Amino acid sequence: MSYEAFHDELRDTRFALNHGSAQMPAVGFGTLFKDLGVTTQAITHALETGFRHFDCAERYRNEESVGVALQAFMDAGKARREDLFITTKLWNTNHRPERVLPAFEASCRRLQVDYIDCYLIHTPFAFQAGDDQDPRDAFGHVLYDSGVTLIDTWRALEQLVDQGRCRSIGLSDITLEALKEIVAVARIKPAVVQVESHPYLPEWELLEYCKEHGIILLAFAPLGHGMEPNVLEDEVILGIARHLQRTPAQVALAWAVQRGVAFLTTSATPAHIQENFDITTLPHRAMLEIRQEITTRIRFNSVVETGVPGFIPRKQ
Repeated sequence: MSYEAFHDELRDTRFALNHGSAQMPAVGFGTLFKDLGVTTQAITHALETGFRHFDCAERYRNEESVGVALQAFMDAGKARREDLFITTKLWNTNHRPERVLPAFEASCRRLQVDYIDCYLIHTPFAFQAGDDQDPRDAFGHVLYDSGVTLIDTWRALEQLVDQGRCRSIGLSDITLEALKEIVAVARIKPAVVQVESHPYLPEWELLEYCKEHGIILLAFAPLGHGMEPNVLEDEVILGIARHLQRTPAQVALAWAVQRGVAFLTTSATPAHIQENFDITTLPHRAMLEIRQEITTRIRFNSVVETGVPGFIPRKQ
């Protein structure tokens, strides 16, 4: 089914970054796939659909495949580099300041770009430095690095901005308390904070703080990652979707943008990629219903507690 007839301006929303003149498209595409082999084709579909904001990470191990798709699209004259907003992330094993620039440059090479629009610290947790992305001891416990602080790493990111290598910097998988500590001492303030957020984890307090400081809140898992309890099967969301003749996903994504949040969705299915792009404005009443009537509160990804990404199955 095509929703093209419903097109309004919502999907074209852009949020201004607090540093420099760039703007982040609110509608973003994540690049973490279970099957890395689908990466290039999925990114190509997303580009053809209209997505211009792509969220990458060295940890995803597919930046090269993303770069191939982006480069081919630009080579075909379908977009210029400045039309694209490309984010990537520094992994936990590269928090030591001397490791930041080499990690950043390696990401640029893989993505085939000269600069990054936004560079994020993937999590606030420093892991033991080295080539093993998931360092563990003999008992399977993560090996953390107590010799480096988050602000040490942040200072190294500030230097990347000074050098013109990245337009903006930010944090991911961080709590409000930890964010406040960085904002208090940062010379260049975080422009973006990427966290899990959806109608079951609205993060209103964090969003309010971000708005006060001109920080963009970027939501991953905005549809609840298909986990139980399923956000897209919530009675409130379903009711609004039926009433507006939209899909539950389109309701949840429109809700995100209208409350001032950018989002990332990931799919390798062309129909889903199209659906997630074709969002339209919800009536004020629907926004109120979602805020007031959805009381379920759940976090699906425990990364904020450990620095180890992973969605937790709630029931067998």
